[in-house]
Amino acid sequence: MPATDARTEPTGPISVHQSSMGRVFRPDSLTVGLILPLETHPGAPWPTMADHLAMAARAESLGFSALWLRDIPFYDPRYGDAGQIYEPMVYMAALAAATRTIALGTAGIVLPLRDPKLLARQATSVDQLSNGRLLLGLSSGDRPAEYPLFDVDFESRGERFRDAFEVLRTVTDQDFPEFSSPRFGKSSGEFDLLPKSVDKALPLLGIGRAQQSTDWLAEHVDALIVPAPHPSELPALSQDWNARAARVNHPGIRRPLGVAGFLDLVEEANHPLQKIRGGFRTGRAGLATLLEAIAASGIEHVALNPKISRRPYPELMAEMAELVFPLVPGLDRGDHLSL
Repeated sequence: MPATDARTEPTGPISVHQSSMGRVFRPDSLTVGLILPLETHPGAPWPTMADHLAMAARAESLGFSALWLRDIPFYDPRYGDAGQIYEPMVYMAALAAATRTIALGTAGIVLPLRDPKLLARQATSVDQLSNGRLLLGLSSGDRPAEYPLFDVDFESRGERFRDAFEVLRTVTDQDFPEFSSPRFGKSSGEFDLLPKSVDKALPLLGIGRAQQSTDWLAEHVDALIVPAPHPSELPALSQDWNARAARVNHPGIRRPLGVAGFLDLVEEANHPLQKIRGGFRTGRAGLATLLEAIAASGIEHVALNPKISRRPYPELMAEMAELVFPLVPGLDRGDHLSL
């Protein structure tokens, strides 16, 4: 099929409720995603990635709404964390072939270290190959040691993020785009980027604050995912974000909010909910309470990373899907999607 057909003849019918945004962000509902790898490894810096594609298909069948991939360009032993090992844009293509309905997101691509034009083509290609399931989450990165590897000044990452974001948005959303950037080239409109995304406007998400003001994020990103705070802080977080988004956008434009964090799901069902660094430790009763609090605050998605748990990952997924999700009012398991 010629490349120009990709925009006018997508690989399958896509409705607003089947697109990547509709899979993950639904008003008055909560969806739950998983941050890869789908493997617990609390005592090791990287996972084995055994049976990883089968695990992705299993997560989809259990009603998780999204798989989130982190971007760690180089392994730094000082951090002791290599994420899911595989480069996220490449890995998403494999995940797209192994699944059918689950959204595929990045949490998040370190945008100041990427050429936004090449990233745009990778992203729109994955979006087409996955039938419109990509959520491109973007961050500024939090590891200063990575920046010299790319000959990029760490202190400039906030400004570089905005510059790259503008180019990325322009080349993905416009036909024969015109742009001029002090860092990432220019075009007077004689070239076009192919393929376009399935929905013709690629979802760009903020992952963390990305060195930007909250007002800038509320105006520019399609959704924001931030580290999960203490449950008592959830209502204020949601109210502040929604107020800012309403103030800087036209009426009717939605800017959904999500939270993310580690999950140490212990075997004792009634283990109390505890806030730990970067996430939570709890039993399944406490997890249900946490998810209910997130949903009640108006936050529409939570991305969990159970890699720090000391139990087998298949057991954790099954417990969440079978014993926790049914207890949470308004939790959406993707029943509106057809496999």
